[in-house]
Amino acid sequence: MKSSDSLISTVKEAPNDAQIISHQLMIRAGLISKLASGIYSYLPLGLKVVQKVEKIIREEMNKSKALELLMPVAQPAEIWQESKRWEEYGPELLRFKDRHDRDFCLGPTHEEVITNIAKQYLRSYKQLPINFYQIQTKFRDEIRPRFGVMRSREFIMKDAYSFHIDEKSLGETYQIMHQTYCNIFDRIGFNYRAVLADSGAIGGESSHEFHVLADSGEDAICFSDESDYAANIERAETLPQGKPKPAKQTLELVKTPGVKTINDVCNLLKIKPTNSIKTLIVEGDDDNLVALVLRGDHELNEVKASKIQGLKQPLQMAEEEKVQQRLGCSFGSIGVVNLDIPIIADYAAAFLSDFVCGANENDKHFVGVNWNRDTSKVTSSDLRNIVTGDPSPDGKGKLEIKRGIEVGHIFQLGTKYSDSMNANVIGEDGRAVNMNMGCYGIGVTRIVAASIEQNHDDKGIIFPEAIAPFHLVIVPINYNKSSRVKALADELYNDCLEQGIEVLLDDRKERAGVMFADSELLGIPHRLVISDTHADNGKIEYKSRKESDKVEVDFKVAVNFILEKLA
Repeated sequence: MKSSDSLISTVKEAPNDAQIISHQLMIRAGLISKLASGIYSYLPLGLKVVQKVEKIIREEMNKSKALELLMPVAQPAEIWQESKRWEEYGPELLRFKDRHDRDFCLGPTHEEVITNIAKQYLRSYKQLPINFYQIQTKFRDEIRPRFGVMRSREFIMKDAYSFHIDEKSLGETYQIMHQTYCNIFDRIGFNYRAVLADSGAIGGESSHEFHVLADSGEDAICFSDESDYAANIERAETLPQGKPKPAKQTLELVKTPGVKTINDVCNLLKIKPTNSIKTLIVEGDDDNLVALVLRGDHELNEVKASKIQGLKQPLQMAEEEKVQQRLGCSFGSIGVVNLDIPIIADYAAAFLSDFVCGANENDKHFVGVNWNRDTSKVTSSDLRNIVTGDPSPDGKGKLEIKRGIEVGHIFQLGTKYSDSMNANVIGEDGRAVNMNMGCYGIGVTRIVAASIEQNHDDKGIIFPEAIAPFHLVIVPINYNKSSRVKALADELYNDCLEQGIEVLLDDRKERAGVMFADSELLGIPHRLVISDTHADNGKIEYKSRKESDKVEVDFKVAVNFILEKLA
């Protein structure tokens, strides 16, 4: 393609609301154009990148024997009510009424639609296993869309759904899809990790997320330094630490006027946060209160806590007024001594001895607290976020934490949707069996942003060859003034097209510096420069987008030179 036949719409400055590098560079490179909050148009070069991602996904999904279909964006409320998610899903589900006053939504996902299809067309266990997928637009009404297409309201997604006669078959397809995802992300050129994850609103028991490693990632992911263990921080488990050491100190009440935070308590009493606890009060499921206790330097993992029986769902922190009425003190003064409500202590907190906590009396704390001697009604559980240096849950090594961008998520749903929507087939014994389901998603447009987050420099994007809008850009200096340069550039351009090289000929009437800057901003992997000087000596200048050095090659072998680079 020639620049004169395309739309090169680069800009020097990114908008003020572009906070992360992928958002800034996608705007500056003219890949996307903002229409409304969290809603973007994909301009021609941006669409080329998206289509390349789709092509890789489609090829690998087809290799896995998944069947492509296309489902509607608009979905009737009835199927969501049938699955019981119409109210459960929350405000991200954009609901609307049609002209006949019937309730609809814009699909954020398609479990209900595909289960409805399965009910109609799958009759016998002999048709199973079967896996359907689509590449299609989704809409989630994010309360705060941000980071460009990284967290937008409208986005393109590949979602797949498999159906099985039993859990064994589901597990087999799950492993196939796990490998398929690895194949996709390997081809794209990502540095990524597959990690154990929480299933969230989709449901199901087993799931893995695929994260592109990047400093700008929203998610914290954990890795063992000695094994293959990896998990989202929401899912990474901590281990019981045994019984606490015997008490050495006597219980003592001390005055702590105006002190409420852990740091303030530690500074006043000259102790470390690791020798203190913080007590969080949450709502129980019978309007009672429950205390969640963490070591002073640890943070509550709300996903873990929300799965504990006896707590209100979703997890809800108690109001301070209610705490004041029930316990007689305010936040910051709550402790475990003589606390007459159920206490759930995190494993690390339960291992402490001779620690400091609130005294359930404003402006006072206890020191020298010990569990068995000074408390009752205590159980222990995994409540906190993993921290660097924690033992790996598989018993091998210690954990490290890095940032990741989630680009894929696979789930073993089990019979969550087939039970509620009565999707069954006739089994081998002649009885109806509700099908087991798997669900497998990839954020297509998010992949583009994640790739930029992982591959950029101060000049712009550095696209991997697999998804770059072009493999090669030809920059002819004075193309519109020098007949020799024009002839050589046109010859080279046509030869590249004949060899299947995706090439952009920058035939604009721009200064060389502008064309160089645009080619680097756009992230095109390879660049060839032709000038009158090169026309004189039969050479051509080559530069890789990843490297700073330039080399000269003979014009006659330039095409083969590029083909070798692309091999």
